[in-house]
Amino acid sequence: MSEQESAAQILRVMSYNIQVGIATSRMRHYVTGSWKHILPCSQQLPNLDRAAKLIQQYDIIGLQEVDAGSLRSNFINLAEYLAERANIPYWYYQVNRNLGRLAQHSNAFLSHFKPNRIEDLKLPGIIPGRQAIKAVFESETDSLAVFILHLALSKRARIRQLDYIAERVNDYPHAIVMGDLNCSVDSQEMKLLFNKTQLREPTDEMHTFPSWCPQQHIDHILVSSGLTVKNTCALRHEVSDHLPLTMEIELPPTIKLDRHTHQGLSLENYLGHSIISR
Repeated sequence: MSEQESAAQILRVMSYNIQVGIATSRMRHYVTGSWKHILPCSQQLPNLDRAAKLIQQYDIIGLQEVDAGSLRSNFINLAEYLAERANIPYWYYQVNRNLGRLAQHSNAFLSHFKPNRIEDLKLPGIIPGRQAIKAVFESETDSLAVFILHLALSKRARIRQLDYIAERVNDYPHAIVMGDLNCSVDSQEMKLLFNKTQLREPTDEMHTFPSWCPQQHIDHILVSSGLTVKNTCALRHEVSDHLPLTMEIELPPTIKLDRHTHQGLSLENYLGHSIISR
């Protein structure tokens, strides 16, 4: 084994739309369980505990459909709850749609590695509110940017949003883009993204939706060409209407992530948000 090969680090990442911990196992549950999107239910925290046991095995996790603390989540910040239960030291959330006490629609970033910086990116769209999280990890001569997205339902809006993300991705030599993109890999908007960046979908279709009978490939983990993908899997873990998507990525030797001594800015100071280092 060469010195370069021995220096390679494997990064385990996950993208998961957790649907606020609401288990959906039939199409009719969208109707019969619609009240769970307004009021807390007894199974929500046990479902999230199951999710925490799963995500603690991964290095970086991007979550969609998280609640930052409202009536439907029993006023619990679910990013904080999952990070605590999974024993993940760094977590961050962004509120995309603030409906006060009724709902705090959010994305979240959880990591065993401390990023050097983190940023909210406001996505263009017909209906305002959608954002992306950008977390940047820097080594002496190289860097890695991780983007977490939950795109719009409208194709027109998704094209604009991915065009915006493409410009940000191209600022970095290595990038990972993951999330619920609400479109398939062969869609027009994804093809435009691939044409404008070095991002690629490393495997064939990974069906993640709906969780009880996966038929659609709308959750994605995209990587730039300088990253080597070792494994990709959609896990059978039904605590949402989406399945979690996971990937093992071999980092170039120029990027080193350290769980204990990675030097970066204080997470508590980013953007004035609640970014916690435990």
